[in-house]
Amino acid sequence: MVFAPPQRLVRALGETAPDGDDWLEKLPEAAQQAVALRELTVERVQVPGGRSSLVVLVRRPDGTPAVLKLAPSRARPESERAALAHWGGLGAVQLLEEPPVEGVLLLERLHPDVSVRSLPEAKALLEAAGTLRRLWVEPPGEHVFETVAERTGRQAELMRGAAAEAAALVSAALDAREELLAAPPERRLLHGTFRQSKVLAGERSPWLAVGPDPVVGECAFDLARLVRDRVEDLIATASGAATTRRRVKRLAESLEVDQERLRGWTLFRAVESGVRALRVGRPRDAELLLEFAGWL
Repeated sequence: MVFAPPQRLVRALGETAPDGDDWLEKLPEAAQQAVALRELTVERVQVPGGRSSLVVLVRRPDGTPAVLKLAPSRARPESERAALAHWGGLGAVQLLEEPPVEGVLLLERLHPDVSVRSLPEAKALLEAAGTLRRLWVEPPGEHVFETVAERTGRQAELMRGAAAEAAALVSAALDAREELLAAPPERRLLHGTFRQSKVLAGERSPWLAVGPDPVVGECAFDLARLVRDRVEDLIATASGAATTRRRVKRLAESLEVDQERLRGWTLFRAVESGVRALRVGRPRDAELLLEFAGWL
């Protein structure tokens, strides 16, 4: 089988690829080797797939369905491996036993085409929030994970060079970050990139999280990305601003996080994503994200 990367993956990795990066060129051969090493039977490449990895639906030698995932080092696959091992299947996809190979993960097969996003909005938020709560555990003592302060510090440096039209929002987001980092209320292992599409239907549990980019910090940081889910729908309605503020309040109360801290991290993460979209040439996405941020 030819392991051609989906166009969504090609576009997304092209936005972030450093000079000289040849991971995509080497991907078909790496996938063939990973399949042969584990004696897997390939069913298909998941399309459209994700933005940072190739996902292949496979079967193990005993016929058990599984997922083979290959990701470049900049997507931090070894951090994902460590987080999945620590969660041990509680709230997240199960990491299957395998000889560890850098950049390659063998995972439990969920229902790849059925995410919590397929539910009505209110039900989707409820189920997603319940899944996220299960992931917030104490990090391992000698953890290898990036902290919220470290990740947002890198992001903040890039935000400071934003275009003039985003300057006021960038200033507000950076001020919010400084205030939030001054006294974080807890320190948990977080999913890092949680949203409705990252929660898939499973057999051993109705919903399980996939695709973490784990980080250690306060829970409000993790919840912030969920606040802006379906941002296109929010922007399209006259009540979008009011709906967003109600969503912040409802999610904060349901998961017992401070509402103002959730608002602050939602602002920072939306502005950071909007500025990044501007930087890589996605003006429509940037416009949506920055308008959303302005409501906060």
